[in-house]
Amino acid sequence: MDRTGVRERGTQLIGRRGECAELDALLQRASAGESGVLVVRGEAGIGKSALLDYTAQRADGFTVLRAAGFEAEADLAFAGVYGLLRPILGHLDEVPDVQARALAGALGLAPSDAPDRFMVSAAVLGLLAAAGDQRPVVCLIDDAQWLDRPSADTLVFAARRLAADPVAILFAAREGEARSFDAPGVDSLTVAPLDDASADALLAGRGRAAAPAVRTRLLAEAHGNPLALIELPVGLTDQQIAGATPLPESIPLTPRLRSVFRQRIEGLPDATQTALLLAAADETGDLATVLVAASALAPLGR
Repeated sequence: MDRTGVRERGTQLIGRRGECAELDALLQRASAGESGVLVVRGEAGIGKSALLDYTAQRADGFTVLRAAGFEAEADLAFAGVYGLLRPILGHLDEVPDVQARALAGALGLAPSDAPDRFMVSAAVLGLLAAAGDQRPVVCLIDDAQWLDRPSADTLVFAARRLAADPVAILFAAREGEARSFDAPGVDSLTVAPLDDASADALLAGRGRAAAPAVRTRLLAEAHGNPLALIELPVGLTDQQIAGATPLPESIPLTPRLRSVFRQRIEGLPDATQTALLLAAADETGDLATVLVAASALAPLGR
Protein backbone atom coordinates (compact mmCIF):
# COMPACT_ATOMS: atom_id res chain seq x y z
CA MET A 1 0.00 0.00 0.00
CA ASP A 2 1.32 3.43 -0.98
CA ARG A 3 0.97 5.49 2.20
CA THR A 4 2.40 8.76 0.92
CA GLY A 5 1.65 12.42 1.33
CA VAL A 6 2.43 15.26 3.69
CA ARG A 7 -0.25 17.10 5.62
CA GLU A 8 -0.67 20.81 5.25
CA ARG A 9 -2.66 22.79 7.82
CA GLY A 10 -3.24 19.50 9.63
CA THR A 11 -5.77 18.11 7.16
CA GLN A 12 -5.05 18.67 3.48
CA LEU A 13 -2.49 16.74 1.48
CA ILE A 14 0.07 18.72 -0.47
CA GLY A 15 -0.98 18.93 -4.09
CA ARG A 16 -4.25 17.07 -3.54
CA ARG A 17 -6.69 19.90 -2.88
CA GLY A 18 -9.08 18.83 -5.63
CA GLU A 19 -9.05 15.18 -4.60
CA CYS A 20 -9.59 16.06 -0.94
CA ALA A 21 -12.52 18.30 -1.87
CA GLU A 22 -14.13 15.44 -3.79
CA LEU A 23 -13.71 13.07 -0.85
CA ASP A 24 -15.11 15.67 1.55
CA ALA A 25 -18.16 15.99 -0.70
CA LEU A 26 -18.58 12.20 -0.68
CA LEU A 27 -18.66 12.21 3.12
CA GLN A 28 -21.02 15.16 3.25
CA ARG A 29 -23.49 13.43 0.97
CA ALA A 30 -23.35 10.24 3.02
CA SER A 31 -23.85 12.22 6.23
CA ALA A 32 -26.97 13.74 4.67
CA GLY A 33 -28.33 10.29 3.77
CA GLU A 34 -27.21 10.13 0.14
CA SER A 35 -24.87 7.25 -0.63
CA GLY A 36 -21.75 7.71 -2.69
CA VAL A 37 -19.15 5.41 -4.25
CA LEU A 38 -15.81 6.19 -5.84
CA VAL A 39 -12.82 4.25 -7.15
CA VAL A 40 -9.52 6.07 -6.62
CA ARG A 41 -7.14 4.91 -9.32
CA GLY A 42 -3.45 5.56 -9.89
CA GLU A 43 0.03 4.13 -10.18
CA ALA A 44 1.98 2.70 -7.27
CA GLY A 45 3.15 5.35 -4.82
CA ILE A 46 0.89 8.08 -6.16
CA GLY A 47 -0.87 8.56 -2.80
CA LYS A 48 -4.05 6.51 -2.92
CA SER A 49 -3.62 5.17 0.61
CA ALA A 50 -2.94 8.69 1.86
CA LEU A 51 -6.30 9.74 0.43
CA LEU A 52 -8.00 6.85 2.23
CA ASP A 53 -6.28 7.93 5.46
CA TYR A 54 -7.45 11.49 4.85
CA THR A 55 -11.02 10.27 4.42
CA ALA A 56 -10.85 8.26 7.65
CA GLN A 57 -9.59 11.28 9.56
CA ARG A 58 -12.38 13.47 8.17
CA ALA A 59 -15.14 10.93 8.90
CA ASP A 60 -16.21 12.35 12.26
CA GLY A 61 -19.36 10.64 13.49
CA PHE A 62 -19.01 7.80 10.97
CA THR A 63 -18.50 4.11 11.45
CA VAL A 64 -15.24 3.62 9.55
CA LEU A 65 -14.76 0.18 8.01
CA ARG A 66 -11.39 -0.63 6.46
CA ALA A 67 -10.01 -3.54 4.50
CA ALA A 68 -7.32 -4.21 1.92
CA GLY A 69 -6.74 -6.73 -0.78
CA PHE A 70 -3.67 -8.94 -0.51
CA GLU A 71 -2.17 -10.87 -3.39
CA ALA A 72 -1.61 -13.88 -1.13
CA GLU A 73 -5.35 -13.96 -0.29
CA ALA A 74 -6.67 -13.37 -3.78
CA ASP A 75 -7.87 -16.98 -3.97
CA LEU A 76 -9.65 -16.99 -0.59
CA ALA A 77 -13.31 -16.46 -1.37
CA PHE A 78 -14.95 -13.64 0.61
CA ALA A 79 -11.80 -12.84 2.61
CA GLY A 80 -12.16 -9.18 1.66
CA VAL A 81 -15.83 -9.04 2.63
CA TYR A 82 -15.10 -10.61 6.00
CA GLY A 83 -12.25 -8.21 6.70
CA LEU A 84 -14.40 -5.20 5.87
CA LEU A 85 -17.69 -6.17 7.54
CA ARG A 86 -16.50 -7.95 10.67
CA PRO A 87 -17.08 -4.86 12.92
CA ILE A 88 -20.77 -4.63 11.91
CA LEU A 89 -21.73 -8.30 11.80
CA GLY A 90 -23.81 -7.65 14.91
CA HIS A 91 -26.41 -6.10 12.57
CA LEU A 92 -26.84 -9.40 10.72
CA ASP A 93 -30.09 -10.10 12.57
CA GLU A 94 -31.55 -7.01 10.87
CA VAL A 95 -31.06 -8.58 7.43
CA PRO A 96 -33.71 -10.93 5.95
CA ASP A 97 -33.10 -14.40 7.31
CA VAL A 98 -32.41 -16.14 3.98
CA GLN A 99 -29.81 -13.49 3.11
CA ALA A 100 -28.27 -13.54 6.59
CA ARG A 101 -27.84 -17.33 6.39
CA ALA A 102 -26.18 -17.03 2.98
CA LEU A 103 -23.71 -14.40 4.20
CA ALA A 104 -22.98 -16.23 7.45
CA GLY A 105 -22.28 -19.39 5.48
CA ALA A 106 -20.03 -17.59 2.99
CA LEU A 107 -18.00 -16.10 5.83
CA GLY A 108 -17.62 -19.41 7.65
CA LEU A 109 -19.87 -18.34 10.52
CA ALA A 110 -22.45 -21.04 9.86
CA PRO A 111 -22.70 -24.32 7.94
CA SER A 112 -23.14 -23.78 4.24
CA ASP A 113 -23.08 -25.47 0.86
CA ALA A 114 -21.99 -23.50 -2.18
CA PRO A 115 -22.88 -19.87 -1.40
CA ASP A 116 -25.63 -18.21 -3.39
CA ARG A 117 -23.71 -15.19 -4.67
CA PHE A 118 -26.84 -13.09 -5.20
CA MET A 119 -28.07 -13.72 -1.67
CA VAL A 120 -24.64 -12.96 -0.25
CA SER A 121 -24.47 -9.70 -2.20
CA ALA A 122 -27.98 -8.72 -1.13
CA ALA A 123 -27.05 -9.46 2.48
CA VAL A 124 -23.98 -7.20 2.28
CA LEU A 125 -26.16 -4.42 0.89
CA GLY A 126 -28.69 -4.91 3.70
CA LEU A 127 -25.99 -5.10 6.35
CA LEU A 128 -24.46 -1.78 5.27
CA ALA A 129 -27.89 -0.15 5.20
CA ALA A 130 -28.70 -1.51 8.68
CA ALA A 131 -25.42 -0.20 10.10
CA GLY A 132 -26.11 3.14 8.41
CA ASP A 133 -29.42 3.42 10.26
CA GLN A 134 -27.40 3.77 13.47
CA ARG A 135 -24.76 6.20 12.15
CA PRO A 136 -23.25 7.00 8.74
CA VAL A 137 -20.83 4.40 7.40
CA VAL A 138 -17.74 4.83 5.24
CA CYS A 139 -16.01 1.79 3.74
CA LEU A 140 -12.37 2.19 2.74
CA ILE A 141 -10.93 -0.64 0.65
CA ASP A 142 -7.26 -0.39 -0.30
CA ASP A 143 -5.44 -2.38 -3.00
CA ALA A 144 -8.79 -3.38 -4.46
CA GLN A 145 -7.04 -5.00 -7.43
CA TRP A 146 -6.00 -7.80 -5.07
CA LEU A 147 -9.45 -8.48 -3.61
CA ASP A 148 -10.61 -12.03 -4.09
CA ARG A 149 -13.07 -12.10 -6.97
CA PRO A 150 -16.19 -13.00 -4.92
CA SER A 151 -15.49 -10.08 -2.55
CA ALA A 152 -14.87 -7.65 -5.41
CA ASP A 153 -18.05 -8.67 -7.19
CA THR A 154 -20.11 -8.56 -3.99
CA LEU A 155 -18.88 -5.14 -2.90
CA VAL A 156 -19.34 -3.61 -6.36
CA PHE A 157 -22.85 -5.12 -6.48
CA ALA A 158 -23.70 -3.46 -3.17
CA ALA A 159 -22.01 -0.19 -4.14
CA ARG A 160 -24.09 0.15 -7.30
CA ARG A 161 -27.35 -0.43 -5.43
CA LEU A 162 -26.96 1.90 -2.48
CA ALA A 163 -29.44 4.74 -2.78
CA ALA A 164 -30.88 6.78 0.06
CA ASP A 165 -28.46 5.28 2.55
CA PRO A 166 -25.90 7.13 4.69
CA VAL A 167 -23.10 4.97 3.31
CA ALA A 168 -19.98 5.93 1.36
CA ILE A 169 -17.69 3.36 -0.26
CA LEU A 170 -14.20 4.24 -1.43
CA PHE A 171 -12.03 1.77 -3.32
CA ALA A 172 -8.35 2.40 -4.07
CA ALA A 173 -6.97 0.45 -7.02
CA ARG A 174 -3.47 0.38 -8.45
CA GLU A 175 -3.19 0.84 -12.18
CA GLY A 176 -0.62 -0.97 -14.29
CA GLU A 177 -0.99 -4.34 -12.57
CA ALA A 178 -1.59 -7.62 -14.35
CA ARG A 179 -4.77 -7.93 -12.27
CA SER A 180 -7.16 -5.01 -12.49
CA PHE A 181 -10.15 -3.92 -10.42
CA ASP A 182 -13.26 -3.65 -12.54
CA ALA A 183 -16.18 -1.64 -11.22
CA PRO A 184 -18.57 -0.90 -14.10
CA GLY A 185 -21.09 1.76 -13.24
CA VAL A 186 -18.96 3.27 -10.47
CA ASP A 187 -17.31 6.67 -10.84
CA SER A 188 -13.51 6.86 -10.80
CA LEU A 189 -11.05 9.47 -9.61
CA THR A 190 -7.63 9.15 -11.27
CA VAL A 191 -4.79 10.50 -9.13
CA ALA A 192 -2.22 12.22 -11.31
CA PRO A 193 1.44 12.96 -10.51
CA LEU A 194 2.05 16.06 -8.41
CA ASP A 195 2.63 19.32 -10.23
CA ASP A 196 6.10 20.84 -10.03
CA ALA A 197 5.31 23.25 -7.19
CA SER A 198 3.67 20.58 -5.04
CA ALA A 199 6.45 18.08 -5.73
CA ASP A 200 9.02 20.69 -4.68
CA ALA A 201 7.05 21.44 -1.50
CA LEU A 202 6.80 17.75 -0.63
CA LEU A 203 10.50 17.23 -1.20
CA ALA A 204 11.40 20.31 0.86
CA GLY A 205 9.26 19.12 3.74
CA ARG A 206 11.21 15.92 4.30
CA GLY A 207 13.70 17.59 6.67
CA ARG A 208 16.91 17.24 4.59
CA ALA A 209 17.65 20.45 2.70
CA ALA A 210 18.93 19.50 -0.75
CA ALA A 211 21.28 21.62 -2.82
CA PRO A 212 19.51 23.16 -5.85
CA ALA A 213 21.15 20.82 -8.37
CA VAL A 214 20.34 17.80 -6.20
CA ARG A 215 16.72 18.92 -5.78
CA THR A 216 16.41 19.33 -9.55
CA ARG A 217 17.74 15.80 -10.09
CA LEU A 218 15.41 14.28 -7.49
CA LEU A 219 12.38 16.05 -8.93
CA ALA A 220 13.27 14.84 -12.41
CA GLU A 221 13.75 11.25 -11.21
CA ALA A 222 10.49 11.18 -9.24
CA HIS A 223 8.22 12.48 -12.03
CA GLY A 224 5.74 13.79 -9.47
CA ASN A 225 5.32 10.46 -7.66
CA PRO A 226 5.02 11.17 -3.90
CA LEU A 227 6.52 7.84 -2.84
CA ALA A 228 9.57 8.44 -5.02
CA LEU A 229 9.92 11.98 -3.67
CA ILE A 230 9.93 10.63 -0.13
CA GLU A 231 12.12 7.57 -0.69
CA LEU A 232 14.76 8.68 -3.21
CA PRO A 233 16.56 11.06 -0.80
CA VAL A 234 16.80 8.22 1.75
CA GLY A 235 19.29 6.44 -0.51
CA LEU A 236 21.68 9.41 -0.50
CA THR A 237 24.25 10.47 2.07
CA ASP A 238 24.13 13.85 3.78
CA GLN A 239 27.13 14.93 1.70
CA GLN A 240 25.35 13.98 -1.53
CA ILE A 241 22.17 15.75 -0.46
CA ALA A 242 24.19 18.90 0.32
CA GLY A 243 25.95 18.73 -3.03
CA ALA A 244 29.37 18.26 -1.44
CA THR A 245 29.93 14.95 -3.24
CA PRO A 246 28.61 13.94 -6.66
CA LEU A 247 25.42 11.98 -7.05
CA PRO A 248 25.74 8.43 -8.39
CA GLU A 249 24.72 7.80 -11.96
CA SER A 250 21.78 5.80 -10.63
CA ILE A 251 20.27 6.87 -7.32
CA PRO A 252 20.06 3.81 -5.02
CA LEU A 253 16.55 2.50 -4.45
CA THR A 254 15.29 1.90 -0.93
CA PRO A 255 13.74 -1.52 -0.15
CA ARG A 256 10.32 0.08 -0.37
CA LEU A 257 10.93 1.37 -3.90
CA ARG A 258 12.53 -1.90 -4.98
CA SER A 259 9.44 -3.73 -3.78
CA VAL A 260 7.17 -1.44 -5.81
CA PHE A 261 9.23 -1.88 -8.98
CA ARG A 262 9.51 -5.63 -8.46
CA GLN A 263 5.74 -5.95 -8.20
CA ARG A 264 5.25 -3.91 -11.36
CA ILE A 265 7.85 -5.91 -13.30
CA GLU A 266 6.42 -9.25 -12.17
CA GLY A 267 3.09 -8.21 -13.68
CA LEU A 268 4.61 -7.67 -17.14
CA PRO A 269 4.63 -10.31 -19.92
CA ASP A 270 7.63 -12.66 -19.92
CA ALA A 271 9.04 -11.14 -23.12
CA THR A 272 8.93 -7.66 -21.60
CA GLN A 273 10.66 -8.88 -18.45
CA THR A 274 13.38 -10.43 -20.59
CA ALA A 275 13.88 -7.17 -22.47
CA LEU A 276 14.16 -5.24 -19.20
CA LEU A 277 16.71 -7.73 -17.87
CA LEU A 278 18.80 -7.35 -21.01
CA ALA A 279 18.60 -3.57 -20.83
CA ALA A 280 19.78 -3.67 -17.22
CA ALA A 281 22.72 -5.93 -18.10
CA ASP A 282 23.70 -4.05 -21.26
CA GLU A 283 26.53 -1.55 -20.86
CA THR A 284 26.46 -0.04 -24.35
CA GLY A 285 23.25 1.95 -24.05
CA ASP A 286 22.43 0.81 -27.59
CA LEU A 287 18.69 0.18 -27.84
CA ALA A 288 19.04 -1.69 -31.13
CA THR A 289 21.39 -4.22 -29.51
CA VAL A 290 18.95 -4.83 -26.67
CA LEU A 291 16.03 -5.30 -29.06
CA VAL A 292 17.94 -7.75 -31.24
CA ALA A 293 18.95 -9.80 -28.20
CA ALA A 294 15.40 -9.74 -26.83
CA SER A 295 14.04 -10.88 -30.17
CA ALA A 296 16.52 -13.76 -30.26
CA LEU A 297 15.56 -14.88 -26.75
CA ALA A 298 11.81 -14.48 -27.22
CA PRO A 299 11.22 -18.01 -28.60
CA LEU A 300 12.94 -19.44 -25.52
CA GLY A 301 10.41 -17.80 -23.24
CA ARG A 302 7.37 -19.23 -24.96
